[in-house]
Amino acid sequence: MFTLIYEFKLKPTSAQIATFEEWLEQCRRVYNYALAERKDWVNSRKSPVNACSIKHEYIIPADKEAPNYNSQAVALTQAKKNIPALKQVHSQVLQQTLKRLQLAFEGMWKNGRGFPRYKKAGRMRSFVFPSMGAAPIDGKYVKLPKIGLVKFNQSRPIPGDALIKQARVVKRASGWYAQLTWQWKVDVPEINPTGTSIGIDVGISHFAAVSNGRLFPNPKPFKQLESKLKSLQKKVSNKRFGSNNRVKALLKVSRLHERIANTRKNYHWELAHNLCDWADMIFAEQLNLKALSRGFLAKHCLDAGWGQFLDILSQCCVKRGKYFQKVPAAGTSQTCPKCLKETGKKKLRERVHKCQYCGYTQDRDIAAAQVVEIRGLVAVGHTVVKLSEGKGSVHRRR
Repeated sequence: MFTLIYEFKLKPTSAQIATFEEWLEQCRRVYNYALAERKDWVNSRKSPVNACSIKHEYIIPADKEAPNYNSQAVALTQAKKNIPALKQVHSQVLQQTLKRLQLAFEGMWKNGRGFPRYKKAGRMRSFVFPSMGAAPIDGKYVKLPKIGLVKFNQSRPIPGDALIKQARVVKRASGWYAQLTWQWKVDVPEINPTGTSIGIDVGISHFAAVSNGRLFPNPKPFKQLESKLKSLQKKVSNKRFGSNNRVKALLKVSRLHERIANTRKNYHWELAHNLCDWADMIFAEQLNLKALSRGFLAKHCLDAGWGQFLDILSQCCVKRGKYFQKVPAAGTSQTCPKCLKETGKKKLRERVHKCQYCGYTQDRDIAAAQVVEIRGLVAVGHTVVKLSEGKGSVHRRR
């Protein structure tokens, strides 16, 4: 089975937009109510057994189990009998909202994320149809359960033998979108690490340096529009809370944020396709993105979006039939790509690599990319025979 997610822009009518908005609001209320139920259970266990706390009283029986998805799904069925607004929403959409809350708690328990928070008005921006009916695509329309046919902009061809497993309706500043998950039976060939190779090193002064000597500039989309964003945010703070003018000002801020994100993502896709045109094997660094996002260059690292770029590059390699692998990043700028000896730490202002052993001189980022390429070739079973000026002949290790 092979799964892909295609995103299409919807063109809903005014009545359908009103339905979308109402469904999002009901999903938000269900989410907040279920979260409050879980928080009350947790707070009731914070009180001492032999005394009542001033902050936390034992308001829930001690033998009652902690709320989970199953118990809250049963309670939701009972609540729909008493609340008419919940009956207007598709039952599976509300169930997926409870699953979303369950995943948030699992992320807190397993991945160390923060405690789930309440969603204020406007923060719930998507809902999911976990299953679609038969033949959900009808020309330029997609048939959503309990909503009907919604016109969409078919920006790419749809696989004829694929099945739509689920659909997510997303609200953004630029409009409404549908993320359709397609699944079909195809044999994905295994990509072998053969052919030409390149290594890449990402950075701030240059977004990416390639082992073949190419340097790609850093577009810095957030930095370019930071002053405009600051101006719009200042206008929001000057508007009265709850007024229509404040809503309009917030919409402008959201549109600018979306423009920044789209600019960054488009650059990442273009660069990924360029790299796939040059080689059959692409190697990149295994970066500690969480640590980089907390350093003194955090804003510049987040503006570059290295994590998104590496994800896009891996997707592009699968699509183009190229081999992609990450290698350890430790010491790539402290190793000479020609003699493979340690040259010592370099300060950030030192932008040229000059080996004191063999005299090899190269741009610091390009030299690091060449070290990444060497490590990648060794990791996939190649042995470097000779390396000169960052290029070498290799043979398969037997």
